Amino acid sequence: MTSAGRFAPSPSGELHVGNLRTAILAWLFARSTGRRFLMRVEDLDRARSGAEAEQLRDLAAVGVTWDGDVVRQTDRGTLYTEAIGRLAAAGLTYECFCTRREIQEAPSAPHAPQGAYPGTCRELSAAEREAKRAVRPAAVRLRSAVTEVTVQDVLHGSYTGVVDDFVLRRNDGVTAYNLAVVVDDAAQGIDQVVRGDDLLPSTPRQAYLASLLNIPVPEYAHVPLVLNADGARLAKRDGAVTLTDLAAVGAPVDEVRDALLGSLRLPGGPLAHALAAFDPAALPREPWIWPGMAGPDA
Repeated sequence: MTSAGRFAPSPSGELHVGNLRTAILAWLFARSTGRRFLMRVEDLDRARSGAEAEQLRDLAAVGVTWDGDVVRQTDRGTLYTEAIGRLAAAGLTYECFCTRREIQEAPSAPHAPQGAYPGTCRELSAAEREAKRAVRPAAVRLRSAVTEVTVQDVLHGSYTGVVDDFVLRRNDGVTAYNLAVVVDDAAQGIDQVVRGDDLLPSTPRQAYLASLLNIPVPEYAHVPLVLNADGARLAKRDGAVTLTDLAAVGAPVDEVRDALLGSLRLPGGPLAHALAAFDPAALPREPWIWPGMAGPDA
């Protein structure tokens, strides 16, 4: 299978300029290395009617193109079930009945990294599990044999992060992100993952899970986010930050695209121009503060 990169938005609403900037970067990384570029809609959890079409429209408007059909996670449940079944058969899963509050209030296990699941349900007896099933459905957790894993990142270098007994399937039956993303990337032949650096802390868990499933770990590049004037993650509440809202205040899509490219020290115009000048080593490593935009009549 030919190697590939990807962009994988959650269809919860229109993409803001931070999402579009990351998508452009993922496209540049893939195209500059001769990879296919795939589009995957991560709709397991947060899906608003019409959002997928809006997102694909806006990606195309800034020049992001993709190969093949769009893939949706909700069509891939069999793959997730098979992966969890393989882990369960190897004795690498267990049922967990903890609520979020119980986890937050539980004392940490000795020598466990801060924020790690404390292992409350790890060694329950069969009778204890049966009693708890009568109270609430179980989530499925990974029975991890490590507490941390080191991954390599194109922009961050060596990064070591926590690996605990993380959730594979929630107690409502929905596959957890950490499992779905690993299975999807492997099934699609994706060997380059470019995404926001807010997801870097989850990457060691995913790399470890890939190793348990005998899946090659992809090349990672976690790119800086776009922040608002207060230094917080950009969100739709920060005003005109989607293509629709920016057009309404007089900033056409080409102007927005060129501002995003300029923030990456790349030439404006069609993405082919940026691709010719693209060098990952020259990318800014700090977050970009969104300056806001308005047309000349604003």
